[in-house]
Amino acid sequence: MFNQRLTTKVVPLAVVFASAVLISSSSFARSNVYADFPITLSDYSGSATTSVSYKGQMARHALESSLKKLISKGDIAAMQSYYSGDDANRAIIAPATKGDFVIKQSTIGELSNKNLSGKTYKGLIPGWVGNMTGPEVVAFMFEKAADADGGYDPAHAFDYTQLVSKFLMGAVMYNQAVDNYLDEKLEADTKPNNKPYKDGAAYTGKEHVWDEAFGYFGAPAHTLTMSAQDVYNIAKQKDAAIADYNYDGKVDLYNEMAFGHAYYASSFDKGGKTTYLHDIVGAYMDGRDLLVAVNGRALSGSERDQLKGYAQTIKTNWEKVIAEAVFKYAGETYEDMVKIEAILESGGDVAKAWRNYAKHWGELKGFALALQVGGKDMGATSVKLNRLIGYSPLLLGNTQVTGIDSNGEYVQSDAETWGGYMVHMLKVQNLMVDEFGVVAKSHDQTAGLSELVKSLGAKSSAEND
Repeated sequence: MFNQRLTTKVVPLAVVFASAVLISSSSFARSNVYADFPITLSDYSGSATTSVSYKGQMARHALESSLKKLISKGDIAAMQSYYSGDDANRAIIAPATKGDFVIKQSTIGELSNKNLSGKTYKGLIPGWVGNMTGPEVVAFMFEKAADADGGYDPAHAFDYTQLVSKFLMGAVMYNQAVDNYLDEKLEADTKPNNKPYKDGAAYTGKEHVWDEAFGYFGAPAHTLTMSAQDVYNIAKQKDAAIADYNYDGKVDLYNEMAFGHAYYASSFDKGGKTTYLHDIVGAYMDGRDLLVAVNGRALSGSERDQLKGYAQTIKTNWEKVIAEAVFKYAGETYEDMVKIEAILESGGDVAKAWRNYAKHWGELKGFALALQVGGKDMGATSVKLNRLIGYSPLLLGNTQVTGIDSNGEYVQSDAETWGGYMVHMLKVQNLMVDEFGVVAKSHDQTAGLSELVKSLGAKSSAEND
């Protein structure tokens, strides 16, 4: 059994009270841990002792983390293997054992033999060049990364490690959770709760749908027993004792590690302004407790509405986490541009600052693309976001990538001024506040927007005199 520690719950009291009402008629005792949920199928005859299962999702997190490491090696065959291959013996490259932070699994198959390609968003990605679908964007980036130096293309300021990683976190994990499992698969006629998910399964249709959605978020099962700082430290492999919840001396990537957007939620929450991590995991727990209380029968209309309410809490907060990341990296891109401008004015070497610029812009762009694959029509917000950021960072000479030619090579055209693109970054930050209500606002530079616009106007006026 996974739940071995006595713990103190840290989710809001309203969530606790709501859950207590749900399970008051059930013999199941509410836990602080997303584990060991009982089997509710009355005719199950297998050997399983719990109905919870989401190893496939954690395998995909391990694939994405490993792929991030591989991109810098430039081996396109290895990239493709971890993206679309089927070898159960593919090594887990990351996370890897680090000192006393011992990782339990060493191969993908020890979690589940999955791939990323089958679950990548298949729609068009208007924020990237070439009018490509999600899988086509990944394939294109792989080819470019293989030709670049360690995944870095200084001529166009592209960091493919960051672009691929952040895009896949959205196009696979976020899209699958919020636009599939927490959407269509919550309907009454899809994966009903009074039947097994598949023949012989120990879980009902809705139980497994909910578990898979939880897995895609990437949170440790015992998240509600910890602070956001604790979860952040686990993601950074800084605290094996906190991660190792069952005291076996190893960190199990299935249920003890922090991945993906759960890590980013913890990174924002540890500042004390937001509670995204616990709000999301708390809603997952509430939904799972509801399914336990239903005890293997079909959900009533009101119960399904309640489950959908928890799903909406997850969706709203998850979207805010990604919007916070867009805000953060727009601010860091702006800060890089300030440094580059100062170095150029002093006649110095901008190589290191340019590398940081490419990294932070890659994270900005990857998260911006991810924000748009959640199944919600963002309309004018997507248009504004894509136009403000563009297909590349602003390059020296005030050009920007505006497309690709028939050979798949980037086409550059005249674009904004350096100061004008800095204004764009601050407008991106304002857009995240106005449209998504971000609160953590890491690397907030918006206070300087009016002054920057004023100075650019004065500079333009002086140049025209």
